[in-house]
Amino acid sequence: MAQGSDSNDTSYKSPSPGSRPSSSDDAKKVMRREKNRIAAQKSRMRQTQKADSLHVESENLEKENAALRKEVKQLTEEAKYLSSLLSSHEPLCTGLAPQTPELLYPPHHSSYHHQHIAVPHYQH
Repeated sequence: MAQGSDSNDTSYKSPSPGSRPSSSDDAKKVMRREKNRIAAQKSRMRQTQKADSLHVESENLEKENAALRKEVKQLTEEAKYLSSLLSSHEPLCTGLAPQTPELLYPPHHSSYHHQHIAVPHYQH
């Protein structure tokens, strides 16, 4: 991180109007400037770290987005293929006609233990 010379210069003293301030006032001013310089330095460092963090997050999200777009493309192609496969196969299937409930569940003629459910067998 580049530091400007203005943040390191603590020797500059602005002329004060009227009488000269005491040395304790000068020491307080120097301390206040030093604290301010350190606080500004920390603030710039936090700002840089936050920008770096956002940049890394942005790169990761772009990679994830690209991977998801690729997956969507592959799944779309697979769906088209399966749809065309189904369309070409449907005319060959005779067992895909809608079933009536009587075919699936025949009327009950015997006791509970002898119930049978007719399962249609599809011919391919």
